[in-house]
Amino acid sequence: MFERSSGILFHPTSLPGKYGIGTLGKEAYAFIDFLKKSKQKLWQIFPLGPTGYGDSPYQSFSSFAGNPYLIDFDLLIEAHLLSEEDLRDIFFGDNEEYIDYGAIYNQKYPLLRKAYENFKSSDNNEMKGALENFKRENSSWLNDYSLYISLKNHFNGLPWNEWAQDIKNREDGAMHHYRSELVDDIEYHNFIQFLFFKQWGDVKRYANENGIKIIGDIPIFVAADSSDAWANPEIFLFDEERKPVKVAGVPPDYFSATGQLWGNPLYNWEKLKETNYSWWVERVRANLSTCDIIRIDHFRGFEAYWAVPYGDDTAINGQWEPGPGIDLFNAIKSQLGELPIIAEDLGLMTQGVIDLREATSFPGMKILGFAFDSGEENDYLPHTYTKNCVVYTGTHDNDTLVGWFQKAKEEDRQFARDYLNSRSDDEIHWDAIRGAWSSVACMAISPVQDFLGLGSEARINTPGVASGNWQWRLKQGVLTNELAERIAKLTKIYSR
Repeated sequence: MFERSSGILFHPTSLPGKYGIGTLGKEAYAFIDFLKKSKQKLWQIFPLGPTGYGDSPYQSFSSFAGNPYLIDFDLLIEAHLLSEEDLRDIFFGDNEEYIDYGAIYNQKYPLLRKAYENFKSSDNNEMKGALENFKRENSSWLNDYSLYISLKNHFNGLPWNEWAQDIKNREDGAMHHYRSELVDDIEYHNFIQFLFFKQWGDVKRYANENGIKIIGDIPIFVAADSSDAWANPEIFLFDEERKPVKVAGVPPDYFSATGQLWGNPLYNWEKLKETNYSWWVERVRANLSTCDIIRIDHFRGFEAYWAVPYGDDTAINGQWEPGPGIDLFNAIKSQLGELPIIAEDLGLMTQGVIDLREATSFPGMKILGFAFDSGEENDYLPHTYTKNCVVYTGTHDNDTLVGWFQKAKEEDRQFARDYLNSRSDDEIHWDAIRGAWSSVACMAISPVQDFLGLGSEARINTPGVASGNWQWRLKQGVLTNELAERIAKLTKIYSR
C-alpha cells in the first residue's frame, strides 16, 4: 500500500524560534524546505492535541482539538491581530534548547486573548465569516471542547469529574446555564482552534505541495480529564458516578515488576459496536483531515487490553480483556475507504495481535535501536524484515542512538559495529540510518536527533518519568545544506 520512502520524526514544538516553543510559522516552512532538499517524502509528528499537566502530547484534553502552544505570533501580527509592541517585553524562557512550559502557559494565553479581543473589535468580515464556517464544520467536537475548556478554567483547573454534579453529568439545565454564562470564553476557545487549524492547514498544504506527506499519531486511549470522556461517558467504562470501573495499563514485564498503570479510561466496546463505532470513525476521519498517514499507538490493545481495577496503585491485578479486533477496522474502512495506517505493534506480541495486524494489512514497526541485543535473536534486525513494515532508528520513547550506544554493554556495541559494518564509533548513528534506509521496509524514519548525532541530552521522553519530558528543542542553524545533501545522497542510493 505504501511506496518506498523515508522521512524524519520531529514534533513542531521542537522547532527553533524566538517564542520559547516551536510554532507553525516560518520555521515550520523552513523545515519542510529542509525535508525537500534532503529528498525526504515523510514528516512524522506526535499527536497535535492540547496538552495539560506533564505536557505529554499523548495525554491531551481532546482527540480532535489542536494545541494552542503551536500558534505562531508572527502570523498573528501579519493578520493585524497582535502588534510588535504586544510582544516586546514578554519572557518565554531563557534556554533556546528546552521549553519552559510554565513560562509558555503564563504568557501565551493572555496574548491569544488579546488577539481575540482585537479580532472582535476589527472589521475583518472575511476572517469572521471564515470563523463561522469553521465552527459550523467542526461543531460535532468543537462545541463540547470549547465548553469543557471554559468550564475547566471556571472550576480553577479541576478535572471534570470533580465539577459540580449537574454539569459533571451534563444535565440540560446546567448545560444551558453555563453555555450562556461562559459564552465569551467559549467563543475565545473557538477562535483559538480556528487559528490553530488555519495555521496547521497552511503548513500541511505547503508540505503536500512539496511532495511531503505528514504522518500523524493517534493514542489508542484518551486522557481521563478530556472533553472526549466528559462529552461521551456512554462509550467508556464508567459507573453511575462517572468514575472509571477499570483503567488502562500494561502488565508486569522485564522492565517493571509492577507493570505500568496508565490510568486512562477504557472503552465500552459493546456500546461502541452498537453505534457502528461512530466515535472512532469520526476520530480517524478528523486525523486524516490534518495528516496524510496515521500511526496508531498501542495497536495490540485492539486485540486485547490490560484492564486494571480503578483505585489500584499498580498494574499487577489487571487482566487481559478482549478488544474489538478486526470488527472496528472493518467498520472504519467501510465508511472512510482504504486506511493509510501504521500499527505500533511493539510490546507483548501474541499470535492474536499478529493475526489482527495481518488481517488489517497495516505495516507494523521495527525499532533498530532494539536490534543489537547480542544475547538473543530478535526480529528488529534488518535482514529479518518484510516490505510491509516501517523501520525507525528510534521513537519518542527511546534514547537517541548515540545515547543508547554510549550506555550499552560492550558486547552489544560490538554486535552493532559488526552488523552495521561500522568503522568509527563517531559515525554509529549514520551507520544505523544506512541500515534502516537500505532495508526492504516500505518506510524508513529517523528522529532528527539521530541525523544530528546527538546524545541523551536530546532525548525527548523517558517513559515512567513524570517530569522533564517533551522539552527538547532544535538549535537554530543546525539543519545545514551539508546535512541535507548527505541525507539526500543516502536516500537516492537506496531508492527512498
